[in-house]
Amino acid sequence: MQTGTSDPLFEYALRMGDNCLILSHRVSEWCGHAPALEEDIALANTALDLIGQTQLWLGLAGEVEGAGRSADDLAYERDAREFRNVLLVERPNVDFGHTLVRELFFDVWHFHTLGALLGSTDARVAEIAEKARKEVSYHLQRSADLVVRLGDGTDESHARMQAAVDALWPYAGEVLTEDAVDAALAESGVGPRLGTVAPAFEREIASVLKEATLTRPEKAWMHKGGKTGVHTEALGFILAEMQFLQRAYPGATW
Repeated sequence: MQTGTSDPLFEYALRMGDNCLILSHRVSEWCGHAPALEEDIALANTALDLIGQTQLWLGLAGEVEGAGRSADDLAYERDAREFRNVLLVERPNVDFGHTLVRELFFDVWHFHTLGALLGSTDARVAEIAEKARKEVSYHLQRSADLVVRLGDGTDESHARMQAAVDALWPYAGEVLTEDAVDAALAESGVGPRLGTVAPAFEREIASVLKEATLTRPEKAWMHKGGKTGVHTEALGFILAEMQFLQRAYPGATW
């Protein structure tokens, strides 16, 4: 079953919400397993922030669709092919370094995208962006600081961080790949031109990697994936865990 409307805003809200939802699940996997208690708490709080943002974006998607589906319905009753998150947020944690680099790439894009959405001609979008950007500002500050500390740390931490950058860099470009949905929303003033976000993204990533003594890979970016509903097997495993109760007990209430 495909999504229920061709409205570009519906599709865009799904993308923003799905990005937050899937990343929140990945980050939450560290709960009780992080390398330090402080990081355990910080990662859990990041996951909770992302869940709150998911509620806002998927709530907007349900409102735009007008079919009576709530944020919970959209989160827990869609199949993998209907999700629109970028592939970056699906990538497994692997180790703490991979988690931090994945977070950095996403946070930089997320922060600057939300900043552009503050000027949206749709008041609902601008309001969500204003609420979310305050939280994402902290997420970015934290991920950038830790990437620098570990990248410019011991030989082992540097090697692990460089390996994470090399592995995740090909997925970074998808967040900056504009398609018909992005173009339509930019034309109406609802969303930003991704071309205006890309320079800020590349400048900030380059600055953090330089300070962390990490090398930006020469690998080409991957430009297609989640936006077109093409996902890795990782999403299937994530949804199997995330949607278990709803699938086991459809329509259950508490």
